[in-house]
Amino acid sequence: MYMKRITILLAEDHTIVREGFRKMLEVEADLEVVGEAQTGRQAVALAKKLRPAVVLMDIAMPLLNGLEATRQILKTIPATKVLMLSAHSDDAYVKNATESGAVGFLLKQTSAHDVCHAIREVQNGKTFFSPSISRRQERLNPQSFNRAGRLNKKVAHLTSREMEVLQLIAEGKANKETSVELGIGIKTVEKHREHLMQKLDIHDTASLTRYAIGAGIVESSVQLTIV
Repeated sequence: MYMKRITILLAEDHTIVREGFRKMLEVEADLEVVGEAQTGRQAVALAKKLRPAVVLMDIAMPLLNGLEATRQILKTIPATKVLMLSAHSDDAYVKNATESGAVGFLLKQTSAHDVCHAIREVQNGKTFFSPSISRRQERLNPQSFNRAGRLNKKVAHLTSREMEVLQLIAEGKANKETSVELGIGIKTVEKHREHLMQKLDIHDTASLTRYAIGAGIVESSVQLTIV
């Protein structure tokens, strides 16, 4: 009897981690990795081309972060399910991931059994969070999410281009580098920076970087560049 496989796109910039996930999934008869992406933009392009059932998406991807990549994928292919991956379980990360449309959140140290189970669960229309996150969510009351909730509200009001500019600022890119990276004029980059600061009520680069880290837009290691 033919078994329809669940098609999966792996979006993870660290090759060794991506290969680990591929090998983990290859042994499952009902799961099939159909593509691999090393950047957020590549993930969006491959998702549009391959139309996978599930995307395993690293939250901190280069060029386009996992949050914005998820938004762009789901805007085009709403039937695709996105499972967010992270080495961090901060409440803000989890909240922003679900705000972006992810239907689950997995820690990278999650067991192979739970990863495969999560893929099957979200394919069947359910949500799935790593056990440690689920337990914490059950204990917390709504007040515990106030800080993350405010963060979500602000991030949700940023345009896709503003999210891209924010990520590049947090990665230490100057206006000229951002201009080249995004294919827009320097004056346009400056205007986006101005809008970002107004919307977020943040008025210096270091604070924008800390904000991006707190939102899960870039990895916390970026903090080293602003010390």
